Amino acid sequence: MDAFFASVELLRYPQLKGLPVVIGGGRRRVDEQVLQRYPDVPLSRIPVEAFPLLKDYVGRGVITTATYPARQFGVGSAMGMMKAAKLCPQAIVLPVDFEEVRRFSRTFKGVIRDIAPLVEDRGIDEVYIDFTEVPGGQRDGGRVLARLIQKSIHEATGLTCSIGVAPNKLIAKMASEFNKPNGISIVYPEDVQTRIWPLPVRKINGIGPKSEAKLHRLHLHTIGDIAAQSREWLVDNFGQAYGHWMHDAAWGRDDRPVVTESEPVSMSRETTFDRDLHAVRDRAELGAIFTDLCTRVAEDLRRKGYVGKTIGIKLRYDDFRTATRDHTLDHFTDDPALIRRTAGQCLKRVDLAPRLRLLGVRVGKLARAGEVPQAAPPAAPLQVAEHTPDLFQGG
Repeated sequence: MDAFFASVELLRYPQLKGLPVVIGGGRRRVDEQVLQRYPDVPLSRIPVEAFPLLKDYVGRGVITTATYPARQFGVGSAMGMMKAAKLCPQAIVLPVDFEEVRRFSRTFKGVIRDIAPLVEDRGIDEVYIDFTEVPGGQRDGGRVLARLIQKSIHEATGLTCSIGVAPNKLIAKMASEFNKPNGISIVYPEDVQTRIWPLPVRKINGIGPKSEAKLHRLHLHTIGDIAAQSREWLVDNFGQAYGHWMHDAAWGRDDRPVVTESEPVSMSRETTFDRDLHAVRDRAELGAIFTDLCTRVAEDLRRKGYVGKTIGIKLRYDDFRTATRDHTLDHFTDDPALIRRTAGQCLKRVDLAPRLRLLGVRVGKLARAGEVPQAAPPAAPLQVAEHTPDLFQGG
């Protein structure tokens, strides 16, 4: 989907179309301050000058997405709001409305499944679709079906999407970025050398910033540079599995099927604080946040029908260093009190002297609740007793 979170907001506020807009910095359902100033004015008629600007934002939030006019200034997803304010101070800021975004996500995915049933869900705004057996799926290299999907989604939601059609998931993912917004890009096997090789190495889904830096140190900057290396050389420099995969990826080889159902590996909850917190001086506040995260993870597990064995924590310090620890139980659980106790033990294995900017709790090694022996102790009601010891004491 094209700038999905922002596009959903532009349906609500069409007067902002064509302007730089960033979504993030808050979780209110709508921008309450603006609505309070114009209680009797239709949303589409609220003056543009009434909306808050990025230059006035103060806080620790990050951008969820940005409209394409904002992206022209270098603003993008996961960028800190304060940093983005230096690049595009005139951008309008809107909070995230997760409820509305999820509603549109369910709608557009339902539209696709009615046309092409083999769909792999890749998050709230992206899917892989298998065209192979869909009637008309091969016409014009898949362009006819892609146009039908775009048209149907727009009719149902008012939103646009960009589609990449290719022999496999790896290339289709790259092709979907070629012609945004509202574009269709067809890449045939014989196009790999002319259309894929000139791209930067980071365009391969699976090459992150650390691998990119190492590739650059080795004077490899494009996908074609990787393809020019032998498989053995890549294995020597990047390891057996990653080197083999990198060689195949550079040559456009990917045999992963479209997976219509998959089990989650873990569930987690985390939060970035509005200000850095200290484990001793802010013990009560951190303890409350910690309990809430554990309770919400337990709620997620129960709502989705899972239990887990590995409990872990994630900390990010004020200098942006990250620490993680985990512990594996001898039984499965979805008990919030047990999750908190176990996560608390993990906290005792990290340095709690520096100030903290982020805290997270994770439950891994998941299994379906009805397919494993009864969790022991039995799951408790979704509440954590008030006498649960405070674990933000260092040590």
